[in-house]
Amino acid sequence: MGPGHTVAVFGAYGHTGRFVVAELRERGFVPVLSGRDAGKLRALAASYPGLEVRPASVDDPDSLDRALAGTTAVINCAGPFATTAAPVIEAALRAGVPYVDVAAEIEANADTFAHFADRARATGAVIVPAMAFYGGLGDLLATAAMGDWTTADEAHIAYGLSGWHPTAGTRAAGAVSRQRRGDRRVRYRNGRLEYHRDDLPTLEWSFPEPLGPRRVVGEFTMADVVTVPSHLAVPEVRTYMTVEAATEVSAPDTPAPAEADERGRSAQTFLVDVVVRSGGRERRAVARGRDIYAVTAPLVVEAVDRVLTGRTRTTGVASAGEIFDAPDFLRALSAHLSVELHL
Repeated sequence: MGPGHTVAVFGAYGHTGRFVVAELRERGFVPVLSGRDAGKLRALAASYPGLEVRPASVDDPDSLDRALAGTTAVINCAGPFATTAAPVIEAALRAGVPYVDVAAEIEANADTFAHFADRARATGAVIVPAMAFYGGLGDLLATAAMGDWTTADEAHIAYGLSGWHPTAGTRAAGAVSRQRRGDRRVRYRNGRLEYHRDDLPTLEWSFPEPLGPRRVVGEFTMADVVTVPSHLAVPEVRTYMTVEAATEVSAPDTPAPAEADERGRSAQTFLVDVVVRSGGRERRAVARGRDIYAVTAPLVVEAVDRVLTGRTRTTGVASAGEIFDAPDFLRALSAHLSVELHL
């Protein structure tokens, strides 16, 4: 699609938002720059002459309506999504445009499914939460790995990050999630989210090459525990994180990501290893790439393109693996991701 179609980006000046704006322009869309800070929006617009700036605040519905007026979709890149998701979704519903976000917050994504599923389905609206590295990519990989299976006993998603320098947005979102949980931990077992205070286990995960065996934090739970079981019949969904990355993202003095190439990406690399098991059988999907924040941009922009061109399988609130053809979607990202399926 692209040429001539305007897409509002709420939180356009944030770390991930900047990647999204650049990706939209590269694919021929016209981004509308929106967010709370008018000064930061104007500074970003200086790098993109001709782009419109529309300041908006989640506590001012009229400003959100102005931000979305005349657009064809909205991408929400502004966390914490516990604060921003619902107001921007409401604005998207009023405007009659699709809503897509990059939320990694487990509770915020669960809220989106719980609070908007019925309304969105009744009106034929499209709302795609967690269309990002966490939540979206894992769900696409798990769905592709399932293939023709209709059920599985368990799904495991292991994140092999070379390191994790968190953005300010990641830190803020994490703080909100911890507060909402009362500092409890969360996991997905027996077909439901469980909140607990158990210590997290450390174990070894055999990643494909080039990583190989690595120590990981078990039950380092990410948004996949919302997206995957939202449409796949899998009662156990477990996620893991390499110890080094888990340590860095938790440390208060870890610096933010640093640009390491002409596209603004950091030097961080990742390998996502997804294993689904059913009755003693096993299937696997593996994705390799660079910079978890930067790769979110092609993920979310590809999603918007597919929604606007009708390449979807359902309406309402839906995760990536449910609304899109997962293997085809992953193939479309070949310039950004290396993906292998072992069915």
